[in-house]
Amino acid sequence: MTLPLNMKRPDRKRPEPLWHQAEQALRTLIADGTWPDGTQLPNEAKLSEMLGVSRITIRHALRNLEESGLLRREHGRGTFVRSSTVIAGVRGLTSFTQEMAERGLVVGSRVLEMCQMPADTEISDALDIRENEPVIKIRRLRAGNNQPVGIQTAYLPAGRVAGILDIGEPMLSLYDILRNRFGIVPRVAREIYRVGTVSAEDAGLLEVEAGSPAFIVRRITSDGNGPFEFTISTMRGDRYEIRSKLHL
Repeated sequence: MTLPLNMKRPDRKRPEPLWHQAEQALRTLIADGTWPDGTQLPNEAKLSEMLGVSRITIRHALRNLEESGLLRREHGRGTFVRSSTVIAGVRGLTSFTQEMAERGLVVGSRVLEMCQMPADTEISDALDIRENEPVIKIRRLRAGNNQPVGIQTAYLPAGRVAGILDIGEPMLSLYDILRNRFGIVPRVAREIYRVGTVSAEDAGLLEVEAGSPAFIVRRITSDGNGPFEFTISTMRGDRYEIRSKLHL
């Protein structure tokens, strides 16, 4: 069977387990677009032949990629690429950029709005500041492998991030900017997830119909000096999942 040009067969002389090498080979084909979103993978027997490993090894690699949110298995149909899905679950305090990188997805970000404004009641309560105190609003379209995933709007106390409006694009990781430019390092965050719908304003950007299912996420992040970020996110319901592992 012909191999994709950039597929690397597992090498038994390398120290990494064969299942890990097989997983990385498949992950590369998804990340670089050789197998775009929606592609049906060859069956286990063909993948075993392509990579020169056992079907048990292939099964292990596919299971890991499915748990990472890169693949979906449909009973009776096969396995398909779902490369633009972000899986949220029990995790450390990470940014969207870090979450994407951990899942082998290429992060994309476009600033839609960046301005200073007075804090309303909701924002001032979240950031523990006075109402009408100036805050910086940063509204961004977030993407994974060139597929829109969500829209995030962050509010920051203006006094703590003087000069941030001069940064402009690109702005992939807000946390990296806060850490490197302003010495703000997140220590704890509180998130609330609610099921909602995509607004008419956001529908075109997210490439869905207005009213489509979405997760509405509110996040307050603090450092040693208190809250420094209040973010409201609208995440596409078909490209953002929450998974948890339960124990007795």
